[in-house]
Amino acid sequence: MSGAGRWVLHLDMDAFFASAEQLTRPTLAGRPVLVGGLGPRAVVAGASYESRVFGVRSAMPMGQARRRCPHAVTVPPRFVLYQSLSEQVMGVLAEAAPVLEPVSVDEAYLEPPALAGAGAAEVERFAVDLRAAVRAATGLPASVGAGSGKQLAKIASELAKPDGLRVVTPAEQEAVLAPLPVRALSGVGPVAETGLHRLGIRTVGAIAAMDLRELTGLLGTAVGTELHRLARGVDERPVAPRGAAKQISAETTFDADLTAMRAVHEAVARITGAAHRRLVASGRAARTVTVKVRSADFTTHTRSETSAVASTDLGALTAVAQRLARTAVPEGGVRLIGVSLAGLGDDPPPALFEPPREPDLVLDAEPESAAAEEEPDLARPWRPGDDVRHDEHGHGWVQGAGHGRVTVRFETRTTGPGRARTFPADDPALVRADPLGSLA
Repeated sequence: MSGAGRWVLHLDMDAFFASAEQLTRPTLAGRPVLVGGLGPRAVVAGASYESRVFGVRSAMPMGQARRRCPHAVTVPPRFVLYQSLSEQVMGVLAEAAPVLEPVSVDEAYLEPPALAGAGAAEVERFAVDLRAAVRAATGLPASVGAGSGKQLAKIASELAKPDGLRVVTPAEQEAVLAPLPVRALSGVGPVAETGLHRLGIRTVGAIAAMDLRELTGLLGTAVGTELHRLARGVDERPVAPRGAAKQISAETTFDADLTAMRAVHEAVARITGAAHRRLVASGRAARTVTVKVRSADFTTHTRSETSAVASTDLGALTAVAQRLARTAVPEGGVRLIGVSLAGLGDDPPPALFEPPREPDLVLDAEPESAAAEEEPDLARPWRPGDDVRHDEHGHGWVQGAGHGRVTVRFETRTTGPGRARTFPADDPALVRADPLGSLA
């Protein structure tokens, strides 16, 4: 067991992206929902539990997911919405414990000092209140696990899903850990799993029973020793705030390979704009711009440029990215483009690189969300899932568009299921809207 009387909690939002869509678009509540793109190369970014029963999971090709669950509603990601909800969740957790370790936008560890030496019943009451506070703040479900260390807390929250609570006491942790597959342990990836399987080691309990010398001989001293401890429930890793990201990036995989340089420049401008929004939101500035280009045959080329001074100037950053792209584009089509901003610092001065040398290539194209891989096709006026606002009917979202018409369902988090109305696609009263408007 880890330190006597220690309790670590792991909170994980349930099907976070899909749940956020169901929350702010009440018509989707209780229905199978897939979050992701619709192109031939799109993948599932999130899936509701109603769709998971059909075998759908995150990171699955969207085409495969739609075949498994053809009646699911598919909407594009709205990362600005998810980030806003995440900030509310983390705010609740920060009030519950002075030290918080976010793992991603939808999960975090905490070790409340009030629970040091507490009994399981007290831990459970604390976790019940924590889940209730998160739901009150966001309207979303969360699962919480508690154990003597981060590993057990994480496993407990997985066992609690969906929308549940699991406290693993020191007396029962061996029974909980032993039957789990080896991949349940932090640090066991595909390579380590394959090596363990060759030895007939398939469960956490089997790792715990191994001779330490045999395990370190297979996985190395550091990894083998750590896994042996974790398998026995010994986890003294501290809950600690994570450092700020060292780079901010965005990328797009295109439905069809780009073959014209102008199309490449336009894509770079949009992707740089997406990364720039994250940069500004973080309160930092960048010294280094890196462009990644992947060709149709999956060959990847990268180019970087660094200045002595950091800045947040979008025009300058875009010009550098476009200049780098010209030297990185290979023969044939371009499958993927990514732009990353690094060398991050605070209190940025107003300028960075040379002013744009070719201003005609710097497009004033603000992406729909902070994630460039899910930007809308700017050649189309509307796509399903777009947030819109109408002068008379308020905030809504596009359910379908084509043949010069667009169907919008007007609803938000607080309205309940709304009514769908159809308009001419060029109706001047219908405009794009901030996704955060759906929280109203």
